[in-house]
Amino acid sequence: MTAPVFVVDEVPVGESYVLEGAEGRHAVTVKRLRPGEELVLTDGRGQWAAGVVDGTEGKDRLIVSGLGGVRQEPEPEPHITVVQALPKGDRGELAVETMTETGVDRVVPWSASRCVTQWRGDRGLKSLGKWRATAREAGKQSRRPRFPEVADAATTKQVAALLAGVDFAAVLHEEGSSPLASAKLPDRGSIVLVVGPEGGVSPEELAAFEESGAAPYRLGPSVLRTSTAGTAAVALLLGRTGRWG
Repeated sequence: MTAPVFVVDEVPVGESYVLEGAEGRHAVTVKRLRPGEELVLTDGRGQWAAGVVDGTEGKDRLIVSGLGGVRQEPEPEPHITVVQALPKGDRGELAVETMTETGVDRVVPWSASRCVTQWRGDRGLKSLGKWRATAREAGKQSRRPRFPEVADAATTKQVAALLAGVDFAAVLHEEGSSPLASAKLPDRGSIVLVVGPEGGVSPEELAAFEESGAAPYRLGPSVLRTSTAGTAAVALLLGRTGRWG
């Protein structure tokens, strides 16, 4: 899919459609699409349709024609979730952005014990909203018809429960770990990867996750920041499972 992507609440059925509102304004005034250019309309949940620009009206209405019917992007196999410890500042949005562009399917924010940042009250809701907006925009930028879900923030107990019900679970941990590159991965089902904070996963958290079936693995000889480790690991998993083929 190489044409620019725009999000709609419901992918239209029929030959023509008027894209308006914020997405229409972006198409007309930012992208400056012209008649004859191709584009894709998606709901971000796997449904999409390709069309052609027929014209514009004002600064926020794009007339789309030639819609060839709604298509469905199949659910990816295996499904990859990253449990991302909360980084400082805007590094959380950076992690979500690059993991989305790479191909992650779900991101679970995690309030690890060694996180400097903690989401509480309105501030936490605002931060979660930023992560979700970032996933949406990065999904459009990388031209995905299915955007990753950003779940509510999870506690260590909730993460342990999540790990217990998947086909493969791993915790990125540099000490005494096997390489993720040689782990036996499932062809189908679900994979969950835990990325700890800058201070690392605590011994208590590591023990809880191991009890749920998540073994510790390392990426390589260098230590990556929490905001980049998930992206590197997702790329490795996508290549090894054949999703990048």
